Amino acid sequence: MLRMVGTSLASALIAVALALVTQRGLAPAAQDTAGPLPIDYVIVIYLENHSFDNLYGLFPGADGLANTEGAPPQTDLDGSPYTTLPRPVDTTLRPPGPDPRFPDDLPNRPFDIGRYVPPTEKTGDLIHAYYRHQYQIDGGKMDRFAYWSDAKGLAMGYYDTTGLPLARWAREYTLADRFFQAAFGGSFLNHLWLVCACTPVWPNAPADVVSIPFPDHPDYLQDRSVRPDGYAVNTTQPYYPPYRDTPDDHRLPPQRLPHIGDRLDAAGVSWAWYAGGWNDAVAGHPGPLFQYHHQPFDYFADVGGDPAARARHLKDEADFTTALANGTLPHVSWVKPYGADNEHPGYADVITGEQHVEALLRQIQASAYWFRAAVIVTYDEHGGYWDHVPPPVVDEWGPGERVPALVISPFARRGYVDHTVYDTTSILKLIETRWRLAPLGSRDAAASDLTGAFELPAPPPPVNSR
Repeated sequence: MLRMVGTSLASALIAVALALVTQRGLAPAAQDTAGPLPIDYVIVIYLENHSFDNLYGLFPGADGLANTEGAPPQTDLDGSPYTTLPRPVDTTLRPPGPDPRFPDDLPNRPFDIGRYVPPTEKTGDLIHAYYRHQYQIDGGKMDRFAYWSDAKGLAMGYYDTTGLPLARWAREYTLADRFFQAAFGGSFLNHLWLVCACTPVWPNAPADVVSIPFPDHPDYLQDRSVRPDGYAVNTTQPYYPPYRDTPDDHRLPPQRLPHIGDRLDAAGVSWAWYAGGWNDAVAGHPGPLFQYHHQPFDYFADVGGDPAARARHLKDEADFTTALANGTLPHVSWVKPYGADNEHPGYADVITGEQHVEALLRQIQASAYWFRAAVIVTYDEHGGYWDHVPPPVVDEWGPGERVPALVISPFARRGYVDHTVYDTTSILKLIETRWRLAPLGSRDAAASDLTGAFELPAPPPPVNSR
């Protein structure tokens, strides 16, 4: 009886939502492309550089720091455990040096960064690169983070985020604790995987951007932009503007691999990438923290190289809030906050980004779109921080470490920790499932589509033909 009441209530709420959406002038997506999900708007807010344990290791019910008993200690390259963690380095100093805010005798285990540097203040940045990340994971032992990090012991730090804004949203809606970054390494590659489940190619790249062995450790490769076989895996500037002052032959050639925008365009589904600081960057006066390599669609010839497509799909974050208010939001949106608001260690603190995202969430909730929306708040990659859960072994690209992922929606499970294994391409799979799109590759084809995070209404009973 209770189950029937719950199902009836869910159906009633959906009917009310549809009525409100129609009343406010926002038509649902075309029925000929409608998939099995009662969601017409997918909004992805893409933050920066924190592992799951680093931000949500203390979250109740999640696989967090309470489960690290017995985890291997951090070791040097020959496998000898450190007596204490190497002292954290502040990489923002010139030259980088020991961070005086941290003691030099931190135990060889995870530690609370907030005891020394509150989330309102910045730490040093930590290297987060394609080869280095794999060396830190060390075949799943997760024991070489301090050794390979330029910030040393800081890699083992975490924050108690219990009282921070996004943890409150995680407690109210769904937090996924088995969501892995799609690819090893840093932001550039993981932004590409967010939209194409692919690794860009750069045949015949200049020799000085191709990875070579360390002179003193020839079994390990240095992290330059391109693998020896021509795949671009670390930060590379786009060929199309805006880009950092870089010669033409040292910018990534235009990419022609299929991406999710192509699939959406072919299905007649509207989409846009909204980036903080985009308008200023395009106008030639970028803000000091605008990140060119965080704009994945600009790397593709049919978007970055097509003036009409650029105008239609590449927009400023301010346009996102305008679209929420005036009824012009596309069905699929990615929101990339400006550097100061994206939580990236080194140039941003944690609390400023959390407050910024909370303001966006409040605006989404107050809009007519909320009733048919799914919002995914996640992070591009680990940012050089340790996590205790070894990533699954899938292919040569990853996935990498766990990162936080929040699913916020009227349809999201309430107060729920989702233990389903996902990675960044699960967002693609959700979009593909909703609009019946063909997958872009083997990874998104096999990915779970995030529906484990939703409490979806039961389908209507079959019509009695008698």
